[in-house]
Amino acid sequence: MGSPIEEIEFIASSNHRVEVLDALTERGYDRADLRSLTGAHASTVGRILGDFEERRWIERSGPTYELTPLGEYVAERFGELRDAMESERKLRDVWRWLPREMEGFSVELFADAVVSYPAPGYPYEPVERVVQLVEGSDSVCALGATVFKSVANEAFCRAALEGTAVEVVYPPDVLAATVAWDPDRFEEVAARDHCTVLVHDDLPDRTRCGIDIFDDRVGLCCHDPETRALRAWIDTDAPEARAWARSVFERYREEARPVDEAALDAPVPERFTTP
Repeated sequence: MGSPIEEIEFIASSNHRVEVLDALTERGYDRADLRSLTGAHASTVGRILGDFEERRWIERSGPTYELTPLGEYVAERFGELRDAMESERKLRDVWRWLPREMEGFSVELFADAVVSYPAPGYPYEPVERVVQLVEGSDSVCALGATVFKSVANEAFCRAALEGTAVEVVYPPDVLAATVAWDPDRFEEVAARDHCTVLVHDDLPDRTRCGIDIFDDRVGLCCHDPETRALRAWIDTDAPEARAWARSVFERYREEARPVDEAALDAPVPERFTTP
């Protein structure tokens, strides 16, 4: 009997083995069905079934092959490993900008996320994604660093003026930059009864990322901690991710204070620009 790693390699090294295992996860099949589903030669299917029988992963009922409880266990765990590696591959390039200080964060929360990057030839994809989500929501909550671009700022303001409920908890530097972007626009939005703007001096991951909560999705805006350059936008509709984001937002909203003169007079960091 091989080692656990060798058993994983046994499955993963053959697409046909994976396909047969996946097919039998759904229901029982005979050899002809499995040849048709996988495109494998009859002899290949025969070898795979023989190997699976030897491992007690399948059993035969007449011409039909079915997974045993042990086979179901193997198929389920192998599927979980594939899903985990698919998520890892998706988030590999953004892990350094994901939350580290926000309590309860797990990469698993964003396993099925949509990831948008500012590509060299077309840097607008993350901003367009944010605008799409803002325009499709009746309420928006934001915590910390957001996509600080004029188009995104304008989308938030326009939505608020059209009736979208907005709650924002800014760190002082982001607040200062937002006010400086368009003081009159900021004042107009902040004066609406359905809009709440607060400031917090010690938000977690405040230079790395921020949270945006929409009607059906939650997003992470990822920045380079040193340059503040936008690196990626990640969003998901996973209920667990929304619950986590809501808990973090509510915690820091309770600690935040209303915008005062001191906050409004804070200097705008040079690293903030809004092209």
